[in-house]
Amino acid sequence: MAQDLTSLTDLAAPKTSSIPVAPSATSSKPWSRGQWLLLVTLCVVLALDGLDVSMVGVALPSIGRELGLDTGALQWIVSGYVLGYGSLLMLGGRMADLLGRRRIFLAALTVFAAASLLGGLVSDPSLLIATRFIKGLAAAFTAPTGFSIITTNFAEGRERNRAISIYTTFGASGFSLGLVVGGLMTALSWRWTFLFSVPIAVVAVLLGLRFIPRDKPAGDGGHDVWGAVTLSAGMLGLVFTLVSAPDAGWGSARTIGGFAVSALVLAAFAWIETRVRHPLIRFGILREGWVARANLSAVALFGSYLSFQFIVTLYLQSVLGWAPLSMALALLPAGLMVAGSAPFASRLIDRFGATRLVVAGLLSLSVGYLLFLRIGTQPVYAADILPSVLLLGVGFALGFPSINVQATAGIHNDEQGLAAGLIQTSTQVGAALVLAVTTALVGSGGHGSSGGPASAAAMLDVFRPGLALSTAVAIVGLLVAVAPRWWQVRERRRARI
Repeated sequence: MAQDLTSLTDLAAPKTSSIPVAPSATSSKPWSRGQWLLLVTLCVVLALDGLDVSMVGVALPSIGRELGLDTGALQWIVSGYVLGYGSLLMLGGRMADLLGRRRIFLAALTVFAAASLLGGLVSDPSLLIATRFIKGLAAAFTAPTGFSIITTNFAEGRERNRAISIYTTFGASGFSLGLVVGGLMTALSWRWTFLFSVPIAVVAVLLGLRFIPRDKPAGDGGHDVWGAVTLSAGMLGLVFTLVSAPDAGWGSARTIGGFAVSALVLAAFAWIETRVRHPLIRFGILREGWVARANLSAVALFGSYLSFQFIVTLYLQSVLGWAPLSMALALLPAGLMVAGSAPFASRLIDRFGATRLVVAGLLSLSVGYLLFLRIGTQPVYAADILPSVLLLGVGFALGFPSINVQATAGIHNDEQGLAAGLIQTSTQVGAALVLAVTTALVGSGGHGSSGGPASAAAMLDVFRPGLALSTAVAIVGLLVAVAPRWWQVRERRRARI
C-alpha cells in the first residue's frame, strides 16, 4: 500500500516549469505586524463562511421538524446559499479588481451580518431561504475579494504560499469545526446557528476598517456592463436549474429549458467578452493547465464532501437517533486535524509541491468514502466511523490549501480576483451540482424528514446512493488530477526504451 501511495504521488510531481514560481519562492522576509493583522482579519471572515455552511447543515433535521420541511425543502436551506454564492462569484472577484477590494469586502460583509440576523428571527420557510440567498450573494463578494487581498499583499512564492495555506486552512477549519459549534447551537435552538455569525461579522467589519489597506480601483476594464449582466444572469440561471432539478425532475421541460436558456445567456457572455476592449474575464487564464486542473479538483473535493456531510448529518440523526451534539463530537476529529494542520500546510506545499498534495488529499478522501460505504444500522464508532472521519480530515487538510495555491500560481496581480473567483465558483457550482444529484437520489427513495420508511435499514438504503455518488465524484477527481502526470511518466518510460 505504501508503495502504491508513493507511486501515485510521484505521478503528480510537477515539472519545474509546469507552474510558474516567482524568484521570491526561495526567500522570504518576516511579516510586518500589519500583514499579520490583515491576515487574521481575512481568516476570521473565511472561517465564518465555513462555520455558517456547516452549522446550518447540523441544524437541518431540527429546522425540518419545527417548520415541517421534507428533505427536498431542506436542500434549499443549503442550496439557497449556494445559489447566491455560485451565481456571483466570478462577478464578485472581478468587481473587486475593478472597483477596489477594501470597499467591496467591507460592504459585502455588512450585508452578510444583516442577513444572518434576519435569518435567526424569521419563521417563514421562504423568508429563511431568502436570507440564505442574500448571505450567499454577500459571500460571493467577500470570499474572492479576501483571497485577492492576500495575493496582492503577499509576494508570490513562499510568502504567498504560507499566507494562502493559513487562510484556506482557517476556511476548512471553520467548515469542519462548524459541525461542533452547530451541535452546541442546535442544542439551544436552531436559530442560534444563524445568530451566532452576527457578532463575529460585526467584529470583522471593525477589524477590516482598521487593517485592510486602501487600494485604488483599476483605471481600465470597468465598462463591460453587458458582460456583467449576462454573466450574472447566466450563472444565476444555471445554479438555480441545478438546485431545483430534483424537485422539477431532471428530464422535465423546466429543467431542460433552464439549462438551455442558461447556456444561451452564457454563450452570449462569451461572445461579448471576445469583442469588448476590456473584458470582464480573460478566457486565456483557463489555457494554463494547472489552473484548469485545480478548478476540477475543487469541484471533486468540495462537491463530494458537502454532499457527504448532508447525507451523514441525516443518517446519524435520523437513522441512529443521535443528538446534534453527539453527531458533532463524532465528526470533531476531522475538524481538529484540519485546524491543527495550519502551521504545517505551507511547509508541506513548499517541500512536496501543491500538485502532489492535491492528489494525496483526493486519494485520502476517496478511501474515506469507500470505507464509509460499509456502514450499517448499528455501527461501532471506533471501527466503522472514526477511520473515515480521520481520512476525510487528512484529505481536506492536504487538498484544500493546495488546490487554492495551485489555482492562483503565476497569475498577474490585476487578475488575482478573477483567479480567486474562478476557483471558488468551481467549488460552489460543483457543490451545487453534486448536492442536487445527491438530493435527487435520496428523494427518489421516498424519505423525508417529516415522514419516511419505518425501519432504520430502509432509511439507510435510501441514503446509500448518495454516499456512493460522493465516493464516485472524489475518485473521478483523483483520476483527473493524476492523468496528466501518468501520461508524462508513460512517455518518459517509452523514451528510455
